[in-house]
Amino acid sequence: MEIIHKYFPNLTEEQTQQFQRLSELYKDWNLKINVVSRKDIDELYVRHVLHSLGIAKIQAFKPGAKVMDVGTGGGFPGIPLAILFPETQFHLVDSIGKKIKVVQEVSEGLQLQNVKVTNARVETINDQYDFIVSRAVAQMETFARWVRNSVAKKSVHELKNGILYLKGGDLTQELSLFPKATIYNLQDYFEEDFFETKSVVHLPVKYRG
Repeated sequence: MEIIHKYFPNLTEEQTQQFQRLSELYKDWNLKINVVSRKDIDELYVRHVLHSLGIAKIQAFKPGAKVMDVGTGGGFPGIPLAILFPETQFHLVDSIGKKIKVVQEVSEGLQLQNVKVTNARVETINDQYDFIVSRAVAQMETFARWVRNSVAKKSVHELKNGILYLKGGDLTQELSLFPKATIYNLQDYFEEDFFETKSVVHLPVKYRG
């Protein structure tokens, strides 16, 4: 938990308590439904929570903004971001029901009022969002096709509306089709070794009415 305070020192008492409770909730649920690998559960705050919050270092979400987390799995990056931005609305979507059950229970356990959870394929979601966030659930070409109708028209943030994608490794070939994509290396923001090869990719997506 100290590592979250290291990089986000201005947390409220409530946010601090919510981040502290994350570990207990995930360890409990992981015994029933394996949503975080056994190896990673002991590194939850670095490999999952702080990694998710890397998106916040690239773009702070404004009050009233709408963000969809596609393929949220166990709730990453959506739940840590929802704690950090309590006035932003988060929609966490996954096609696997048992994972969504964990996300729902964790969200309720943290008493998050700004999280909506849906068990569905993203293509069936009929709504628009300022940003679509995710942790590398597919190649960017495929992912961009899935969410191209889900991006709102009017941008109100520093970055243009679109995708904020947590990715790892060399992205040169994968992003060659996307000249407007910007890669932000997380090692510029976090000093832990885990982040050496981790990035946030921002891809603006034009509204399709």
